[in-house]
Parts: sequence; C-alpha cells; structure tokens
Amino acid sequence: MASFWCLIMLQFMTTLINAQPSPGFYPSTQIASKSFYQGFRTLWGPQHQSLQGDVLTIWLDRFSGSGFKSQKQYESGYFSAAIKLQQGYTAGVITSYYLSNQEDYPGYHDEIDIEFLGTIPGKPYTLQTNIYNRGSGDGQLIGREMKFHLWFDPTQDFHNYAIFWSPTQIIFFVDDIPIRSYPKKSESTFPNRPMWVYGSIWDASSWATEDGKYKANYNYSPFVGMYKNFKVSGCTDGAGGYGSCLPRISALGSGGLSSQQLAAMQWAQGNYMVYDYCRDLKRDHTLTPEC
Repeated sequence: MASFWCLIMLQFMTTLINAQPSPGFYPSTQIASKSFYQGFRTLWGPQHQSLQGDVLTIWLDRFSGSGFKSQKQYESGYFSAAIKLQQGYTAGVITSYYLSNQEDYPGYHDEIDIEFLGTIPGKPYTLQTNIYNRGSGDGQLIGREMKFHLWFDPTQDFHNYAIFWSPTQIIFFVDDIPIRSYPKKSESTFPNRPMWVYGSIWDASSWATEDGKYKANYNYSPFVGMYKNFKVSGCTDGAGGYGSCLPRISALGSGGLSSQQLAAMQWAQGNYMVYDYCRDLKRDHTLTPEC
C-alpha cells in the first residue's frame, strides 16, 4: 500500500513540475484584435478561403492551397493569430503564419516562420520556428530551425501564436509563453529589412513530415487551417523600427524578457523542444556563426 501511495505522489509531483507555468506578463493582452480585412488581403487561392464571422478558413486540395498577406509592410513589431489545425492525416501539409520579403527580394529574401508540419494519426504536430536571412533559404538552405511538440492538442481549440521582431531580437510565443529567443549577434545573421505578414496552407510533401517519409494524401483532403484574433502592432516601413510603435512584451517593456518569462521559456524548451539547429552535429555551423 505504501508503494502505491508513493507512486501516486510521484505522478502528482511530476504533473506539478511539468504544468504550464505563468509567464507573468501577457503580450497578447496589450494589443487590440483586428478582423481579417482590417489587416490583410487574399494573396492566392481565393476560391480556397472562407470568412465566417471572425474566423478565416483556408484549405488545400489537389487543385490548390491558399494564402493571405498583410496590407502593410513592417520594420518590426508583434504579429500574432489564433490558429486551429485539422485532425487526422495531414502529412505533407504545412499551415503557416510568417514574415517575409520574398516578393521584394526574390532569391535574396529574409523570413521569420511559424510553421505547423502535418502529421499522421497517433503522432503530434510539429511546430517549427525558422529564420532566414538575406537569401539563406533560397537554394542555400541555411535554415535556423527550432522545433517543438506542443503541450496541448492544437486541433481541439484555437491557440495564440506570435512573433515579436525588434531591431535587437526575435521572440516566438505560444499562448504568451515565450518558446524561443533569437538575439541579434551580427548584421549577417539577423533580418533587418522590412517584411510583410503572411499566412498560408500548402503541400510540402518533399520534406514536411519526417523528412518526406509521409506525403500529402488527397484522399483526406481538403486540409483546413483556421485563423482568427489577428493582432498586428509594429513599425511600418519608414518608421525607424523602434520606439513607441513597438508594443510591450514584458514588464521590462519592449526591450527583453523578464526572469519569469525566461523561466517559462526554459520550461518549454526543456520539456517540448525536439530539434535545435545549433545542437545538430550534422550541420555545418560555419554557416550559422551565431551558434
């Protein structure tokens, strides 16, 4: 009997240790939500988009995917959306929310990505964060990927996913928990040109799910991504990229994370990170000197 209660207490303590911590500050509450047409427009696949109330649904079938783009270009800021993903077989499919200037600098662009990599039943979605700088994704494939399995099922409800981009750092948030901080260490490793905000759903069968092992199967289509509660607050092109147009992300303002937020990030990375490009011994780290 004593061993039984010891096991129960051990399970209870493990649950407490792994419970989602409070970040102490909630950046998403500092910014008013926008409706889709207040901040965005359809970019491609209009026949694969539907707006009902405040929810934008985009989908991919064997004919097309779909994407949208912000109405303004930004030098920095906070960019988030509440997203709900599809259940079941979604291998090969990517649902994304990201910053990019690829249309302005084809072959030499910058990008900051939140990408949900589709999966097969019984395995979790992978949330991939990535950063490209000045063409390092255009054929050279110098990505800066950090991947996570989330502490909740992203198909059951909407959750808030955000990118904070300032002249000195990039921070990714999930439900206001910071999961990754990427500080500026040099001009050559940090994106600093204006970017647009995008969302899309598309077929990336060649690499999205277990390095291409599982492909998109259109017998399960349409594949659907749902977005709402858009929050976009930042410095538009020409505003200088800093100052009062940057929102507060912590009790410290827009300058960095508090000790409580850093502890929450350590919890997320310690329990849910499944890949870090800087720890990948197969990578040539001369191409990623920030490591």
